[in-house]
Amino acid sequence: MTRLFDGVAGLLADSLGALVRHRPVGGDPADIQSVFRTDPIEVLGADGGPVLISQPTWRVPEDRAAGIKPEDLIEPWDGKTYRVVSRITSGSPGADRFHIFALELVA
Repeated sequence: MTRLFDGVAGLLADSLGALVRHRPVGGDPADIQSVFRTDPIEVLGADGGPVLISQPTWRVPEDRAAGIKPEDLIEPWDGKTYRVVSRITSGSPGADRFHIFALELVA
């Protein structure tokens, strides 16, 4: 049944997202087509109920999320720098699901 959702995250990131510079700790920077948001979002909690996240978030498709870890920095289109705090489960069954990263403003 997950085939229905396959390809959706990449399509959304490509059409609604923008390039975000990922600066991994101890690695080379890379630009990733993804979705950066400062508005609150709702995700599924561990119990399956909705949880509101009011900090900035970064949605990255499965095939682009390898190697993103807490403490890495990102530089989106807003000219600010953010630190990756944690990875949040998106709840999507799609093979290319988004990984959601909670962020904190650095500068």
